[in-house]
Amino acid sequence: MKKYMLTSETRAVNGVVLHRIQRLSDGALGGWVEGEKNLSQTGACWVYGSARVYGETRVYGSARVSGSARVFGSARVYGETRVYGSARVYDAARVFGEARVGGRVLVCGNASLPN
Repeated sequence: MKKYMLTSETRAVNGVVLHRIQRLSDGALGGWVEGEKNLSQTGACWVYGSARVYGETRVYGSARVSGSARVFGSARVYGETRVYGSARVYDAARVFGEARVGGRVLVCGNASLPN
């Protein structure tokens, strides 16, 4: 069963069209994803506010992306992870466990940030 849908509200970022998401259970608007491949339809994971998730990135588990954070490339964000503020996670980076990535932090390349 789906937990969110892509709305018709879009914006282009670096030549990629992003869609705002909307939670089906209560109608709450979320952040921006390129498509359903980016945010799992299961678990408690969510993208909030002006956060953007695109490319081959996957957010799943109970992970949360918020603020003006950007997750892109082929990054993976999962577990109880929080990515927030103006943080950027990209390339093949992995953020998992109970890790917190915030502020103006960049996580990229083949980096892995466990709890």
